[in-house]
Amino acid sequence: MTRHSESARRPSTTRVTLRGPAELIDSLPYLLGYHPDDSVVLVGLHGSNGRFGCRLRVGIPSGEEGWDDLADQLADCLYGNSATRGARPDGALVFLCREPDEGESGRAVMERLKPLAQRLRIACGALEMPVYEALCVSGGRYWSYCCPDVRCCPAEGTPLGVPGTSVMAAAATYAGLRVEGSLKELTARLAPLGPPIAEPQELALDLAGTALVPRMLGEVDRRTVRSETLALARRLIDRYREAPVADRREGRARADARDDELLSHEEAATLILGLQDRVARDWAAEWMEGEDAAPALRLWRALARRCVGAYAEHAAAPLTLAGWVAWSSGDEPGARVALGRALELDSEYVFARLLHSACNSGLDPEPLRRCLRRQRAERTTGTTTVHN
Repeated sequence: MTRHSESARRPSTTRVTLRGPAELIDSLPYLLGYHPDDSVVLVGLHGSNGRFGCRLRVGIPSGEEGWDDLADQLADCLYGNSATRGARPDGALVFLCREPDEGESGRAVMERLKPLAQRLRIACGALEMPVYEALCVSGGRYWSYCCPDVRCCPAEGTPLGVPGTSVMAAAATYAGLRVEGSLKELTARLAPLGPPIAEPQELALDLAGTALVPRMLGEVDRRTVRSETLALARRLIDRYREAPVADRREGRARADARDDELLSHEEAATLILGLQDRVARDWAAEWMEGEDAAPALRLWRALARRCVGAYAEHAAAPLTLAGWVAWSSGDEPGARVALGRALELDSEYVFARLLHSACNSGLDPEPLRRCLRRQRAERTTGTTTVHN
């Protein structure tokens, strides 16, 4: 299960009051940093005015057999994360966001997800966090699972307002906050490439594995491969730094396509396999700030897209690096998406788990940055001790 939670640690000087379900729904992209799709979103409420606290997002399981466990885990997580920050929630909001399948209506989606909404209400209530509103958003309409009054909550649902027109949207725009698109769009930027690139890329990974894996198993050659991996990464980051940055009007897909063109199959394969070594990956994490951050993030995303076919799980390393750079650069939504994807591929990938937990807990990445700066300085002067 992939979790995305948003801390409330950013200072704010503006109080925004939301009135009614439509404004609550319109606030979601600004709370999460993207438009949630195929998602359960749980928001903690604090105090008599219902101040927003911890936010959790998970994908909706395809089968009902996992709904009980999901509801209990989400309620426990919301309670625990909030208590860690000093105050348990006094209540909660539930949002179920899913678009209809072909030939299906939004109302059918609402009916199908009703048992999940009920389980979430029970799980939250058991922890003394009553759910004050549970909404299903589907097909351009919304339904309330809590309000039985058909005068305000008709059976056919209520049309959504024009996106971005709520007071929350206005306040976010004034504060300079941007929504980076939908969760599906953000995830697509990290997905393996298809034809015509996938087949030659997988072949290049096969050939690189034949050459590199035996060397990585030997202690002396392993050190050499680490140095070669770092040197190749440095050359590629310089290449991405020097390449023109795509105009935002081109769109993310075109920008990513241009980045993909900067990377040969052989370079991608060699670096992907080299980063499977934990020490090499940790050294690569040092490109995290200043003029290194943007080109490094572009490279790690491009490498994740090159983990095709039988090498899909190898993407955990570049995805984790992408998540780290994004978090270090202040892009928490992008970090959670990348780290969540890494954990979907390998739930026991320790570096991703640690970063994901720290990001979701609202911790400051600066202590880790200081550690990596010190590591780089020690390695540069030859004083670093490597422990496997």
